[in-house]
Parts: sequence; structure tokens; C-alpha cells
Amino acid sequence: MTKFDRYFLSQLMMLFGLFSLILVMVYWVNRAVVLFDRLIADGQSAGVFLEFTALTLPNVIRLVIPIAAFAASLYVTNRLTSESELLVAQAAGHSPWRMAVPVLWFGVIVAVLVSILTHFLVPLSISRLSDRQAEISENVTARLLTEGQFLHPSEGVTFYIREITADGQLKDVFLNDVGENGGAVTYSARLALLIRHEDGPRLVMFDGIAQELGTDGRLSTTRFEDFAYNIASLVDGIAPSARSAKELSTNQLLNPSSQIQKETGQSRAILLYEGHGRFSQALLSIVAATVGFAAMLLGSFSRFGLWRQIIAAIVALIILKSMDNAFADIARSDAQLWFMAYGATVLGLVMAAVLLWISDQPALLRKFTRRQSA
Repeated sequence: MTKFDRYFLSQLMMLFGLFSLILVMVYWVNRAVVLFDRLIADGQSAGVFLEFTALTLPNVIRLVIPIAAFAASLYVTNRLTSESELLVAQAAGHSPWRMAVPVLWFGVIVAVLVSILTHFLVPLSISRLSDRQAEISENVTARLLTEGQFLHPSEGVTFYIREITADGQLKDVFLNDVGENGGAVTYSARLALLIRHEDGPRLVMFDGIAQELGTDGRLSTTRFEDFAYNIASLVDGIAPSARSAKELSTNQLLNPSSQIQKETGQSRAILLYEGHGRFSQALLSIVAATVGFAAMLLGSFSRFGLWRQIIAAIVALIILKSMDNAFADIARSDAQLWFMAYGATVLGLVMAAVLLWISDQPALLRKFTRRQSA
């Protein structure tokens, strides 16, 4: 790399770090507020809140890094143009293709960072977050085990415990569950215990009575010696669930077995897209930086700035994102069309090449400018 390449690359990395920090803080604060309301309202400690917010950071960083790379490319190119540094480089014989070399290096560095996140850190953090949510859903003490208070853990449910002994026994339990159809079931028991189960926590009641009020107004009463009630629904929002596609490794996504499809509830086409999408996200980081740089080279220097080029770069990015969504829908619909996950990447590279070719044709640009003036 020449001295100019190193200088250009250092400017890009510095602004990239600044924009990444700002965007991560904005996204993190928005998500932290939601987590804070949910966890603190559930009676969790500040330590759990900090742990959950830390586990969401890798995914937040993955989302903002391509945007930060695009913004850094626009800002640095605009500043170097306004200070005539790029004009001096062009006068020294550097073509737009040659000046794009440090931008490509910058895109590759960003792509490596995105790859580390998408292939390793994000799946690990999401998996750990899911495990912690399952642990919290099992530990319903903060949500339900409160003596002498009528609690409403979810809509249509009322729960009451008169006393909790030192060994964890619940005395004189009352539970009223109003169904969606308007019927209601009321359970009252002399003694109850909370136990763990693979499908969620269970409330096992002893020596009690169940009273069911039907929609027709009839009341039926049933006495029981022991009865197990699934209270997983009472801790909705943090209930344990099967693994999602985002928790799986890239190898599992690229070679999805029938067991994985059953576990995640996703088709083979969707799992293949998720796997290839991790590679395409990294490649799109290179595209975002290159397209932003190439768009800024269009036109000639103006004292009024390069606002038209900036708007053109933003429009190009919006088009690429829209096409990426369209290609994603196609790839998810058929497992044989997994290669469509890279459609936006190919389109972006072609777009960047066309923009660089146009910027390398000064006669064409002058002719177009004269037509615009006429």
C-alpha cells in the first residue's frame, strides 16, 4: 500500500469507529429501555438487566456496522474532495479504480468483523440469552411467590398464596383462570409445590378443589388429592422455547437435517438462506463502502458541496436493500434458489463498477453536465 492508501484507510477506519460507536449507543439505549421495563417489572435484579443488555450487543453491532461503513465512506470521500486531496491524487495520475483500492481494503476489514459476529459471536450470544431466559422462566419466585397478595401474572389469571414456608411449601393457594371463551376455573388447595418440568414449571396442588364455571352458567366442582397446573403461560415473554435458526452454527444451517428443521420449525429453504445470509451480510459491507465511494466521485468539484452525490449514494443503498429483501424472499421460497441470497451483493458490485467507470470518463461527465445546463 502506498502512503496515500494508508492515509485514506486510516481516515476511513477512524470515522468508521466513531460512527459505529454512535449507532451502537443509539440502538443499545433503545433496546435497553425495553429490557429494563420488562425485567425490572418481573422483579429481576440490575445484574440480570446488565447481563441481558450485554448479550444483545453482538447482534446490535452486526446491524450497525454496514451502515457505519457506508457513512464513513461518504464522509471521508466528501471531506477529501472538499479539501482537494482527491483532486491532487487524480492530478498525480490516480484513476478512480486506483483510488478505490483503500476503500476495498476497508470493506474487507469490515467484512471480516461482520463475519466474526455473524458466524460466532451472534449465535453464541443468542443461544446464551435463550438459556438465561429459560432459567428465569423456571425461577418464578420473583413473579409469583409473594405472600398475602393477589397477583395478576397474565391476563385473566389471579394468583394468591397465604404463606410460604422455609422449605418452599405453599400454603392455602388460590388460582383463578378465566379462559378466552368466557369460562372460568378456580383452584384452591391446602398445600402446593413448585417443580421443574421439561415443558415449563408446574404448580402441584394437594388436597384441593376445582370449581369450573361454564359459559352456560353451570358450576361444576371436583375435589382432588393432587393436581399439576402448567404455569409456563403465567411467565409469558420469557418462557423457554426451542432453538431458533439464529442460534445454530453456520454448518448446521448449510446442512440442515430433518431433526433441525423440526426443532426450529423452519423449512430447509429458510435455514439455507439463513446460512448463506451470514456470508452475504459480510459481502454487503464491502458493497456498501464501495458504492458510497464510487457515487461520490460522480460529477465535478462544486463550492456548494457534493449533496447530489450524497443523495445518489443513499438512493443506491436503498435500492440495494430493497433488492436484498426481494432476493431473500425468493431464496426462502425454494431451497434450490439459495444462491439468490447473494443477488444484492452481485448487483451492488456491478453498480459500483458502473459508477467507477462513469467517473473515469471525464468527457462523458462533461457532456452530460452541458446537457443538464442546456
